[in-house]
Amino acid sequence: MGTTAFFGEFSVGLVLALGAIGSALGIGAAGRAAAGAWAKEGKEGKPLRFTYIVLVGMPLSQTIYSFIFMFIGLKNLAYDYQNLPTYAGALLGLGLACGLAEMFSAWVQGLIGAAAVRCMSESEGKGLAFLIISMGIAETVGLFAWVFLLLVKPGIGA
Repeated sequence: MGTTAFFGEFSVGLVLALGAIGSALGIGAAGRAAAGAWAKEGKEGKPLRFTYIVLVGMPLSQTIYSFIFMFIGLKNLAYDYQNLPTYAGALLGLGLACGLAEMFSAWVQGLIGAAAVRCMSESEGKGLAFLIISMGIAETVGLFAWVFLLLVKPGIGA
């Protein structure tokens, strides 16, 4: 098996790695904001808001989407060594496209989450529904990419 096949197999891990990196970046952004808000609330003697956990955790879902794409979209084709040379380039493209879409979707979702934490902290907890909807819009980018890329993945014998 040559270099071409390697890139097909590489796509399996690539999609998950990129999605997880995006989730980590997004969770990190929102988590830092939440920690700051909790410090402020604690100093003021206010109860710490649990709702920040929701905002911090939302970017995690893109890792799950990446795993599902890896498992049902790429794995079987990447380990079908008879057909792998034919589909290796397509698999690499699909893995990279889905991975990047999930990465940036999660990262932006976390940035919105960070702003949402600040908004809730400064507005006495108002606007949670609007903030979650805003984060959901960023999530939708990842979902659309995931679905659309699953629809164009090659099939054996197609």
